[in-house]
Amino acid sequence: MKPLFSETADGFELRVAGRVLLRHSRVHPALTLACGKADVTMVRGNFRIEDTPSHIITPIMALVEEDRVELLENGRPCALLSIGSDGALHVRANDPVHDRLWLHFHAEPGEVVWGGGEQMSYLALNGRAFPMWTSEPGVGRDKTTELTRIMDEQGMAGGDYWNTNYPQPTFLTSRWIAVHLAESCYSVLDFTDPARHSVEVWKSSARFELFAGDGPRELVSALSTRFGRQPPLPDWAIGGAIVGLKAGEGSFDRLERYIDAGAAVSGLWCEDWAGIRETSFGRRLFWDWKRSDRAEQRYPDLPARIAALKERGIRFLAYANPYLAVDGELYPEAEAAGHFARRQESDETYLVDFGEFDCGVLDFTRAETRGWFAERILGQEMLDIGIMGWMADFGEYLPTDLRLADGSDPMEAHNLWPVLWGQVNAEAVASRGLTGEAVFFMRAGFSGVQRYCPLLWAGDQSVDFTRHDGIGTVITGALSSGLVGNAYSHSDCGGYTSLHGNVRSGELMQRWCELAAFAPVMRSHEGNRPDDNLQYDQNPDILASFARWSRVHAHLAPYVRHLCDEAVASGLPAQRPLFLHYPDQSDHWTIQDQFLYGADLLVAPVIEEGADTREIVVPGEHVWRHVWSGRDFAPGRHSVPAPIGQPPVFYRPDSAYAALFAGLPEVLGE
Repeated sequence: MKPLFSETADGFELRVAGRVLLRHSRVHPALTLACGKADVTMVRGNFRIEDTPSHIITPIMALVEEDRVELLENGRPCALLSIGSDGALHVRANDPVHDRLWLHFHAEPGEVVWGGGEQMSYLALNGRAFPMWTSEPGVGRDKTTELTRIMDEQGMAGGDYWNTNYPQPTFLTSRWIAVHLAESCYSVLDFTDPARHSVEVWKSSARFELFAGDGPRELVSALSTRFGRQPPLPDWAIGGAIVGLKAGEGSFDRLERYIDAGAAVSGLWCEDWAGIRETSFGRRLFWDWKRSDRAEQRYPDLPARIAALKERGIRFLAYANPYLAVDGELYPEAEAAGHFARRQESDETYLVDFGEFDCGVLDFTRAETRGWFAERILGQEMLDIGIMGWMADFGEYLPTDLRLADGSDPMEAHNLWPVLWGQVNAEAVASRGLTGEAVFFMRAGFSGVQRYCPLLWAGDQSVDFTRHDGIGTVITGALSSGLVGNAYSHSDCGGYTSLHGNVRSGELMQRWCELAAFAPVMRSHEGNRPDDNLQYDQNPDILASFARWSRVHAHLAPYVRHLCDEAVASGLPAQRPLFLHYPDQSDHWTIQDQFLYGADLLVAPVIEEGADTREIVVPGEHVWRHVWSGRDFAPGRHSVPAPIGQPPVFYRPDSAYAALFAGLPEVLGE
């Protein structure tokens, strides 16, 4: 049913499915307008964005019709709210000089809000504001910590709770309604006022899409339909662990250690396939995505190596990003063909400093550039030699002071860049008929990336247990992104970022294995400073842990296939917040440290250093069975043993997969 406006005693209302969405009055006006003056600074993907709004007006008087409301300031029309034929809410300032809008949606007492794309610190967004701008998430992400302070001093790189690779201006509420801002400009979702949900938009007009459901599953399914669903993951990707190694040709010998230790291995991921360079940050990749002489020295006869692995049921995965280093072989080819974004004041290629090396930015607003990268690099250099997956990294770095071929404003193109990057990768895979078989994974995103990206990864967590940048953020990221249409997420098993003396512990690496086994894809990473950090194959006990949990991951493949089928049919994510299946239990609405893996498994990973017990919530009205002891737990809160090797995992005894779950202790060797 199309939403309609209705007059009230002192203003108007807008309802969707009988629920109040907007309520305008003299005391609580629905819209504020202003003229903005932005100041944007970028240092290596970290942004400082400030604004100085002026000529602020908050119109009170309203002329109300069913499908439109005209707002007046001093008796003169200044803004229009209207309902389009598609049921969307359109907001427009009459004078384009008012390029800042604040639309204030109605909030009920106690209403909980989720969404915002992939949020790493908070699942429930209440009480905080979240800028929607794709960027580096920061290191530490907690202004009270020394690590964050140091990183802020070194190029604004500390981050905060709201920094994310993948923002999306979509929010859902516990009244089972959702609002999506269908614009790519800078915006802010602001839930600091319990009486309203405010959306700040840096534009003179905006379109809001409105959704309602009888419950959260229906609402999540509708959002998934809107943004596009991912193909099911291939059998090889869910049937064992992908081992991440970057030791050049030595990676193949090291892989044998994992196999000899009993690991179920489905893939070998070598992000250094195109070569490396050493920097002060650590060992970086050489950003020239081809088998150059440099790459050939590191991985001799790579196509033959890939073919030999495939004969053993192991796929080879690589790495690419949408930038090319000025000292690489592909750079002059791309520059001659006009594939790079330009400087605003000249036709010179715009270069970005990525930390001790400069790169050109591929201008994906050009269809020719998208096609060139998809065919020349992802197709010829990668897929055609047998590479069956890769990390499609970055996408967040588009500066706001360059010139794009289509003439678009970089402030509006910035958030769209990950979507275009995802499109390039998806087109390359489709061109070889490998959709649903070759898998690339992305950390960056924005509205619409869902239809292109088959698999998210949670980005660059610190190698620790810290609240805002450690292992626990993997769970929050998967749950939040799943609510807005991303069915599959995973993480760097073992963590990634190691700086200023922060290095991996054996405890962390084992706990990360326990978490990674219950994600659709299990993939390890050596981190940004592999020589300074413990690696899984350097310690027999740690390697044995990885091998055991890789077997658990492989054992669950039939259940994960079921979850893939569900995702295709309904858009439900594999990893789900408890409220998705138990919406009437309001005390579950803010839980972000445990999750449902599908409807039948309950997983409560240990994400606190030194813990050997943890508090868990058993949802619903029926018992859940503890996997390791076989003991049944009634609904409610419990303290359960959680030594290393036995994270709290439960299953529904009436599940069709109960026998599969009951076999986990034997697989683990318990």
